[in-house]
Amino acid sequence: MCNSEDSELGANKDAIHLPLAGVRVVELSHMVMGPACGMILADLGAEVIKVEPPKGDNTRRLLGAGAGFYRVFNKNKKSVALDLADEAARQALLRLIDEADIFVENFRPGRMDELGLDYASLSARNPKLIYVSHKGFLNGPYEKRLALDEVVQMMGGLAYMTGPVGRPLRAGSSVNDIMGGMFGAIGVLSALFERNLTGKGKEVHSALFENCVLLSAQHMQQFAVTGKAADPMPARINAWGVYDVFELEGEHQVFIAATGDAQWKALCNLLGREDLIADQRLQSNNDRVLARSWMLPELAETLRHYRPAELTPRLEELAIPFANITRPEELFDDVHLKASGGLAGLALEDGSTTPVPLLPLTFDGKRLPPRFPLASIGEHTEEVLASLGFSPDQIAALSAERAIPPRERMVDAA
Repeated sequence: MCNSEDSELGANKDAIHLPLAGVRVVELSHMVMGPACGMILADLGAEVIKVEPPKGDNTRRLLGAGAGFYRVFNKNKKSVALDLADEAARQALLRLIDEADIFVENFRPGRMDELGLDYASLSARNPKLIYVSHKGFLNGPYEKRLALDEVVQMMGGLAYMTGPVGRPLRAGSSVNDIMGGMFGAIGVLSALFERNLTGKGKEVHSALFENCVLLSAQHMQQFAVTGKAADPMPARINAWGVYDVFELEGEHQVFIAATGDAQWKALCNLLGREDLIADQRLQSNNDRVLARSWMLPELAETLRHYRPAELTPRLEELAIPFANITRPEELFDDVHLKASGGLAGLALEDGSTTPVPLLPLTFDGKRLPPRFPLASIGEHTEEVLASLGFSPDQIAALSAERAIPPRERMVDAA
C-alpha cells in the first residue's frame, strides 16, 4: 500500500482517490512488457514491489535506444533486492507473494517453473492471487520460442506494412512490448473485478505476437473484404485525396489532411488556389485520390512559400487536420503537454528530476503523477521484509547476499 513515502511530486496527488489503492503487486520482470504492466498498475495506485537481483534490473544500465526504458516503465514502484539463487531469498519472495493480490512476470517460457514460481504452485499457496505472464506467444506451436518486439513485428505483418516494398521496417517504438503490458493490465483489472464476485484469482497471459496480429487485423480484413492484399504504407493507394507531408518555407515539414469536401475547399481558399476547387477533375474525394500524382505536386509548390507561423494557426482555425513533424526530444517543450499536465517531474536516484509522460488518462479531470522518486536498487528491501515479520537479523542476512558478485546467481533473463 502506498503510505507516507508518497512524496509531493505531483500537484494533483491529493486531489484524487487512486483507483487501485490497497492492491499489492509483486513484479518479477525486466525490459519493457512486464514493467509496463506494473507501471500502469502502480500509476493507478497499486503498491507495486519490483523484485530485482542484487545488481539490479539490467534495464537500468542499457545504452542507446534502451537508455530510457527503466525510467519510463518503473516509476511509482518500490524495489526489493533478492538473490533468487539463494533458498532463503526464494522463501522470502514466496512469503511476499502470499500477501500479494497480483504477481507479474515476463521471463522466458519455463523459467518460473524452474524457480517454483509457476501459477499452480503460487495459487495453491494463495488462491486469491492473480498471476499475469507476459510472453512472446500465447499457447500453440510457437509458445516456446523466444521473441522480441522486432521479431513479432516482422512475423505479424506490421513491419511489412510500415516499410517500402521489399524493405520491412519495424515501428520506431516498442509498440508490442508496451501494448503487451497494457493488455496484461487489462487482464489483471478484469480478473480483479471477477475476484470480487468469486473470491478466486486467475491466471492471465499476454503475448507480443498476438498483439501484433491485432495491429494488423485491419489489413487482414481489407483483404477479406476486397480480395486484394494491402500494400505497405509507402506504396498504398491512399483513401484520401490530401493526406501527406508537405514542406513549408525553411524546409519545415507539416502533415496536412483534407478528407472531405469542406476541408478541401477551405484548404484551397486558404492557399489562394480557387482554381483547384473549380477543376472538374477534383470534385470528389475519389476524384482527388485518382489525381494525387499531379494534384499533390501542385499543392506542394504552393505550400513551399508559406511560413509555418503564418499557416498553421489558420489550419487550426479552419479545422483542417495538420501536424508539425516533431522529434521525440521536442516533446519536452510541447505547449499542450506542458499546459495540460501531460508531463510531470520524476525524481531520479541521483536527486535530479526529469519530465516524464503520464498515463494518457484522467480521473475527474485529474492526471496520475509520480508519487515518489524512482527507487534505487533494493531501496525498500528492509521496509517490505519487516512488514512480513522478518527480524532485523534475518533482513541483514538476506541483505548480505546482495553483496555477492552476481555472476551466475542472477535470475536468467533469457
